[in-house]
Amino acid sequence: MSNRTSKSRQVAFVVYPDIVILDLVGPLQVFSSANYFVGSSTYAYETVIVSYKGDKVITNTMLSIETDVMSSWQNRSIDTLVVVGGMGAYAASADTPFIQLLTAMVKRSKRICSVCSGAIVLAATGILNGRRAVTHWEDCDNLAQMFPKVQVEVDPIFIKDGNIWTSAGITAGIDLCLAMVAEDHGQPIALEIARSLVTYMVRPGGQSQFSPALDRQTLDKSGRFDELHKWIATNLNRDLSVEQLAAYANMSVRNFSRVYTAQMGKTPAKAVEAFRLEAARQLLETTSLKIKTIAMRCGFSDDERMRRAFLRILQISPNDYRRRFQINE
Repeated sequence: MSNRTSKSRQVAFVVYPDIVILDLVGPLQVFSSANYFVGSSTYAYETVIVSYKGDKVITNTMLSIETDVMSSWQNRSIDTLVVVGGMGAYAASADTPFIQLLTAMVKRSKRICSVCSGAIVLAATGILNGRRAVTHWEDCDNLAQMFPKVQVEVDPIFIKDGNIWTSAGITAGIDLCLAMVAEDHGQPIALEIARSLVTYMVRPGGQSQFSPALDRQTLDKSGRFDELHKWIATNLNRDLSVEQLAAYANMSVRNFSRVYTAQMGKTPAKAVEAFRLEAARQLLETTSLKIKTIAMRCGFSDDERMRRAFLRILQISPNDYRRRFQINE
């Protein structure tokens, strides 16, 4: 039985054949969980899934999704419109009748967003023209070529440009929806939902969709340097000279430097700096520690050395990075 009242926010998910099911169910679970954590006698969000014909929609898995017909929603007010991504996004973006109905829904929506390659579908309505947007890194070039008026950015996990939100690949849709719940009901509620979903942290939109840890694992498929990397990550404030790293890896300095650089695509010194920068970014985002304390904890020796590393690699100072990306506690 629905508990929807005038205070419930209507969230409409737009799907089409061959969506990525996680693009749908991840964000859907965030809004559904909010109904419990907000603690109201009424639903915080009322969710609906719509498609062009309103029939069962095939996903990229063995599961199909029951949907409502889009035409019944084109004249209704919608609080949040979510366009889901998937391999079918390209065909959907070229489907004129579908895009016409979607455009009508966009015009009736207070907040519009896309998950993953759903940005390609959303861009077909023209709503992203002149706006910053992101999608899965594999689709960024296609989005830019197909819709040159869109200001495509490759790195962020999600972007908010006015009332338009776009997210990077798949699980980034969860981050995006947690941010929208935080906007609606406050950060503590979003953190409770993240904890319930066993999400590692509530990531701000400015974080990169590229995981440094995953990149390292991809480059080092054999796991040859796994133990070394674990040791580096837990000893950032120690002397991590190439001599110390080579000794830990039980290799000569010359052989270690040659093999590591060939395997990982960067020198040991650059790798250590990347570890320290990664740790510093996380502390800036999630704590109120002083800049000097973070610099020392991450092995930069002093805050000026850390500042120079931030400016050189991220083109932003630690203070500005914190102001932009810190998660409010």
